[in-house]
Amino acid sequence: MAKNRKNQAAAIRFGPVLKVVLLCSLIGGSAVGYVWQKNEIYRLGQQIRQRETKLAQLQGDNKRFSDQISILHSPVMLDQRAKELNLGLAPATPMQVVRLTEMPVAPEKSSRQFAQRPVTELTP
Repeated sequence: MAKNRKNQAAAIRFGPVLKVVLLCSLIGGSAVGYVWQKNEIYRLGQQIRQRETKLAQLQGDNKRFSDQISILHSPVMLDQRAKELNLGLAPATPMQVVRLTEMPVAPEKSSRQFAQRPVTELTP
């Protein structure tokens, strides 16, 4: 005997609908996750690019500043700057130079020291 569909329980008809909803939500969730990951990859790529350009700029600044420091530390530049500021600096005269002679260091004796035993007389 064939059963009439109208007589079937509501739970039996609800099963396929639930399966379709779960499958669609799984596919939709996967699609949203995929798009979110692609967005994150793009955003991180942008951050890397910005930081690489900032690093290149800072390395260029560092090179320029180190060159500037080496120029400013040169004796010619120091002498020129002292003349500009009228500091009255001049090379030392031979009478102003004091030369110290260093005495040669004596060779060090053995660094190992042993305790000396007291001398005792042997009595027979």
